[in-house]
Amino acid sequence: VGSELKEAAALAYEEATQKLDKLDFNAYINAVMRLVGRANKYIDETEPWVLAKDPQQRDRLATVMYNLAECIRIAVIMLSPTMPNLPQRVNEQIRFCEDPSVLTWDDAGQWGLIPPGSPVVKGPALFPRIDLTKEETTVTEPSNSEQKAVEEKDFITIEDFARMDLRVAEVIACEKMPKADKLLVLKLRVGDSERTVVSGIAQHYKPEDLIGKKVVLVANLKPTKLRGTLSEGMILAASDDERVEVLMVHSEIEPGKRVK
Repeated sequence: VGSELKEAAALAYEEATQKLDKLDFNAYINAVMRLVGRANKYIDETEPWVLAKDPQQRDRLATVMYNLAECIRIAVIMLSPTMPNLPQRVNEQIRFCEDPSVLTWDDAGQWGLIPPGSPVVKGPALFPRIDLTKEETTVTEPSNSEQKAVEEKDFITIEDFARMDLRVAEVIACEKMPKADKLLVLKLRVGDSERTVVSGIAQHYKPEDLIGKKVVLVANLKPTKLRGTLSEGMILAASDDERVEVLMVHSEIEPGKRVK
């Protein structure tokens, strides 16, 4: 059973990698959740609560719990592109490494990285179960003020917009992400600093076509790791069903200047 769990983890990593490279986020999440489902089935198959009652089964129990911890570690890493804070939160309860910020996507493709004997700390539920009976509310016709609030929900204030830090950035280097059909890794000059940004535009731009161009960077977007590369922002682009066009600044405005 343990070997089947390892195979399921390897398959989930391979499929999630392929789907994420193609920016097929729904299929990527489904691949991860299939591993979680297989781990749940493993619990039913091994019955660790029964093993815990038998002193002669302590070694078997330790193996079962380790295998489950490894599945959690692998799933957490694979979910980190969409839930950047998850590795830190889980690591506070299952200590699978000293510093979760150094984890890479490739770590999810390896089995057995949790040091044996790592501490486990009981904490609050990471994903509390929703009690639907408590969430149910009586549906009534909205009042005029409520209707107005709904209609205005899509608007943002000038203060909301001001929180976005948009900067002119010059592309000083660009290359394709290895083993990723849709991803480019751009090195940007933003004033006196440099940023690395991963962008899913490889099927619309060649790396050499972007070098020297000035783009618009969302500079205060929270950094996240994609395929092991830390992406420190996002470049703006417009798209339709067939094309993606990066927004560019065609002027002498210096990199680092704010767009507002």
